[in-house]
Amino acid sequence: MPQRAGYGASPEALLVNPWRGLGGLPREVWLVCASTLVNRLGTMALPFLVLYLTEGRRWTPAEAGYGMMVYGLGALAAGPFSGRLADRLGHVQVLKASLWTSGTLLLVLPLATTRPLLFSLIFLWAGLTQAFWPSAMALLTGLAAPEQRKAVFALHRLSVNLGMAVGPAAGGFIAHHSYRWVFWTDGLSTLAGATLLSLLLRTPSLPSPAPGHVPGASPWRNRSLALLLLPFIPALMVFFQVEGTLPLWVVRDLGLGSRFFGLLFTVNTLLIVVFEVPLNLAMAHWRHGRLLLLGSLCLAVGFGLTAWATGYMTLILTTVVWTFGEMILFPAMSDAVATLAPPDRRGEYMGLLSLCFAAALALGPWLGVLAYAKVGARPLWLSTFVIAGISGLLLARFRTPKSI
Repeated sequence: MPQRAGYGASPEALLVNPWRGLGGLPREVWLVCASTLVNRLGTMALPFLVLYLTEGRRWTPAEAGYGMMVYGLGALAAGPFSGRLADRLGHVQVLKASLWTSGTLLLVLPLATTRPLLFSLIFLWAGLTQAFWPSAMALLTGLAAPEQRKAVFALHRLSVNLGMAVGPAAGGFIAHHSYRWVFWTDGLSTLAGATLLSLLLRTPSLPSPAPGHVPGASPWRNRSLALLLLPFIPALMVFFQVEGTLPLWVVRDLGLGSRFFGLLFTVNTLLIVVFEVPLNLAMAHWRHGRLLLLGSLCLAVGFGLTAWATGYMTLILTTVVWTFGEMILFPAMSDAVATLAPPDRRGEYMGLLSLCFAAALALGPWLGVLAYAKVGARPLWLSTFVIAGISGLLLARFRTPKSI
């Protein structure tokens, strides 16, 4: 694929206009990212699910925990199959179907009157939502030139983070008046994203396999993919301590309050909005192993230094460090998987990457809180340094296929 305008720009040009490289992106990339932004602007149901079950439904915290577990199981169950389905039916078709069905289900879910029905709807909601990501990532992989992909994945993450900066905050105000409207607002924003894609994004017909076509290698049999994803999961589990042990450390042990903990997420989001796309444009030609190592080391240093971060400024500093790790590691990993994926199996490969995120989100906070309770905060944070550092050294061995 030929190099598009805006890529190959000199470092001096990127310093003058760090967003310059986005000028040559295909129209379809912007449509997918715009749809994701519209969808994420209303994303609030999952962050408020536990509160909805405990305060809206009067469940005990333990019962609400089962609701979250059902959601996690639905996401894990859909991971391996949603990408394969997208490869069979078409990435655009599954992308639209995921938005239409999950949005409609969010409108219905608060109306469930029995616990088994509610659990079933939560499970389906998780699976249908999970189907979005492999389709979107596979579609973006096919739309972008190889030298564009890191920036494209960073742009897509930017649309997610911009939306998430608004959605949960708006959800807090809506939940004060009605938990049902938290789900209905989320559902309506999802349907708005589906409408945008349906009206503006063309659905290409699936090409017929050429005579003698040999299907691409299954991701389950790809040794290079296994050596890439297996060490990535521990690094992800370290990152997801932001959902488990970090709030305990900041709010309970240090006594800095929930407002300050929320401020750390504001710092994270602002850094991503300002720096992630320009950063990935500037490093577009770095080899994957170097980026994966650098991103993992930033996670290791950021979370490891949390052991000594006991005040406002030191915690903000550690947040800055691990946020740069996030901005480097995640787009590089998506692009690395994309380089290994045969064109006819991109959804399946991206489905396995999505499965890694779901598994790490399910295991990381849980294991982190257990370790936190058993050995204490500082040994936990020091262990995150070791785990993410070892993951980075293993990821540094990845080599881009010569055909790319």
